[in-house]
Amino acid sequence: SPLSLSLSARKYSMRCYGASHHVPAKVPSKNQTKLANGETEVHHRPKRGWIWNQFFVLEEHMGPDAQYVGKLHSNSDKGDGSVRYILSGEGAGTIFIIDEVTGDIHATKSLDRERKTHYVLHAQALDRNTEEALEPKSEFIIKVQDINDNAPKFPDGPFVASVPEMSEVGTSVFQVTATDADDPTYGNSARIVYSILQGQPYFSVDPKTGIIRTALANMDREAREHYAVVIQAKDMAGQVGGLSGSTTINITLTDVNDNPPKFPQKNYQLYVPESAQVGKPVGKIKANDEDAGINAEIKYSIINSEGANMFSITTDRDTREGIISLKKPLNYERKKTYTLHIEGMNTHIDPRFSYLGSFKDTATLKITVGDVDEPPVFSMDYYIMDVYENAHIGTEVGAVTARDPDSRNSPVRYFMDSKEEGVRYFSIEEDSGVVRTTQPLDREDMPWHNITVMASEVDNPSLLSHVPVTVQVLDVNDNPPEIAADEEVIVCESSRPGQVIQTVTAVDKDDFANGQRFSFALPSQLPVNPNFTLKDNEDSTASIIARRRRFNHLTQELYELPIVVWDGGEPSLSGTSTLTLRVCPCQRHGRIRTCQGEAFLSSAGLSTGALIAILLCIVILLAIVVLFITLRRSKKEPLIISEEDIRENVVTYDDEGGGEEDTEAFDIIALRNPAAAEELKFRRDVRPEVRQHCGPPRGRRSPSVELDVVDVHEFIKQRLVEADMDTSVPPYDSLQTYAYEGQGSPTGSISSLDSPGTHSEQDYNYLDDWGPEFQKLAELYGEADSDVTT
Repeated sequence: SPLSLSLSARKYSMRCYGASHHVPAKVPSKNQTKLANGETEVHHRPKRGWIWNQFFVLEEHMGPDAQYVGKLHSNSDKGDGSVRYILSGEGAGTIFIIDEVTGDIHATKSLDRERKTHYVLHAQALDRNTEEALEPKSEFIIKVQDINDNAPKFPDGPFVASVPEMSEVGTSVFQVTATDADDPTYGNSARIVYSILQGQPYFSVDPKTGIIRTALANMDREAREHYAVVIQAKDMAGQVGGLSGSTTINITLTDVNDNPPKFPQKNYQLYVPESAQVGKPVGKIKANDEDAGINAEIKYSIINSEGANMFSITTDRDTREGIISLKKPLNYERKKTYTLHIEGMNTHIDPRFSYLGSFKDTATLKITVGDVDEPPVFSMDYYIMDVYENAHIGTEVGAVTARDPDSRNSPVRYFMDSKEEGVRYFSIEEDSGVVRTTQPLDREDMPWHNITVMASEVDNPSLLSHVPVTVQVLDVNDNPPEIAADEEVIVCESSRPGQVIQTVTAVDKDDFANGQRFSFALPSQLPVNPNFTLKDNEDSTASIIARRRRFNHLTQELYELPIVVWDGGEPSLSGTSTLTLRVCPCQRHGRIRTCQGEAFLSSAGLSTGALIAILLCIVILLAIVVLFITLRRSKKEPLIISEEDIRENVVTYDDEGGGEEDTEAFDIIALRNPAAAEELKFRRDVRPEVRQHCGPPRGRRSPSVELDVVDVHEFIKQRLVEADMDTSVPPYDSLQTYAYEGQGSPTGSISSLDSPGTHSEQDYNYLDDWGPEFQKLAELYGEADSDVTT
């Protein structure tokens, strides 16, 4: 076979035979060595016994026997089996095996070039007996030879593509690319040719590049939008026996504006009741457009003035409908029909298709106005009426009028809203609409009244109309004027005759269109006032003038001055007001008329009686304080209890207040002997009788110093007898306690036990010698002496 021949030739070409060359002994060659004895040893170059090119093995071998790859042979092999061939490297011993004697190589497995294209192996020839290498280890390659065992594939399919409708022939749509796993450098196994299996005659494909193009002119999206094109890829350059694969391309025609809008019909009719609300939709109209998206957007408009004045039209973007709305209210009695010329036009026009004509269409819409029973209509949107105050009940204020706008002109009934405040003052006649008063009105109380009048048809009371009515109450001169006395009138004590005391004005609740004018005078029926007179300034003010000099607030503080004031109304009304004038000592060299001494009282709002009562209370409180201080000074001071004595106290409260002055200290003996305690009762709040004697010398000691050994019980009994003999004490009993100061005091006792009387004339100046501690005591006794002397 050619293959075996090529392998045989290749095998023989790998053999190479070397030759030995002999040179003269004297001239050692490159391969000679000169020995010591002068001889020359010749070196022989080893021969390369095998040189070969690549081996080839066919992929996908399915035969029963192992596939023969090639043969290894060494020149040292004499055919006697002394040479052993060894194979190593990729796949040696598993995929590739070698006959150790003959050197034949076989492939034991089916190989796939798409998985591994070649294998690198190493061969070696050994002496079977000595295991020495007869040849150096050499490398060779076994390549896997390709066969057409892989079909073309489209890894990313199926595909989606689009092209505008009405495109020219040959417009590129999409490009497909197939892949083949076979060897593209060997044979035609990977040479692919494209062809179209489905999609003709609309599309075509380039056999080499796989570009899909349009093949039919004027493809219309509205006729057909989607196309499924099947493309086949075949290897072996499309020859018989080649493998193939296919894919699908879904092509969609995109829209262009090649269809104008069109109304389904030219004439339409619409019924609209006259009660339709302004601004609300009353109907719809739609023009059809076979295009899609923005190419189908339509703008509607009313092109005739009759329809445009009463109606408007807008476009609904979702439904592409023309929404017709009312601009003005309809009136069946005035106009019963309207004609609208409506135009629908595309908003996005493609100039390439202008030859198809204008992309718009028109239609006629006839609107019929329906008659509806409407509520009554007032002649005015609001009414303003007026009436004089204090008008008699039933006085006519005004009238409202309403009529039925329908053609039958039904009668109208009037009434008022019962929930409003104005129903108390006004009523309305049902048939005529005349508004009358129901009670007298007072402009000063409420100058304006707002009421609501309603009207309904007699035949259909459910239909109501409302109108606001404002009633103005006109003024009548029914309030007399009076003096505006916001501040108190002050008369200075130093006023002179003819001096202006104060200028007064008047107020009137009535309203005068040209301004209020007042006249002033003193009452004519009263005698002439000797103190004050009044001057009318003829500018709606009057001046109070003093008629005498030298007012005295101690003699008379308040004066009353009645003043009569007339207004300028028709008829004129008058009123009398009485002013109170207060006499005060005013500030000198100043114009301010204020009561200096009474400023703080007048600000508090106190009267003269209240002032007298306050002063009287202050005097009584001062008297009580003076009396309390006097009594406190007149009381005897209790004896000082010695620190050596241990006493217990019993406190009694037999009257109110007093504090420490009411504390009575008891001797413990008094508690143990009640009978003796009764004998020791003695009032401390009454001073003993004054004994007339001369005071002791300054250096005299107190008797308490001399009574160091005297029995205290006897001393108290003596004092009890003195208290019983005292005729100046009150008629009730009292319990008096005496304390003993104790022994060892250099100053002696300062108690009054040995005092001859309360009002003693003894000189207590010697207390000043005792030091600053007794200075206060000396002052108290000195004050007591002065009081007695006085």
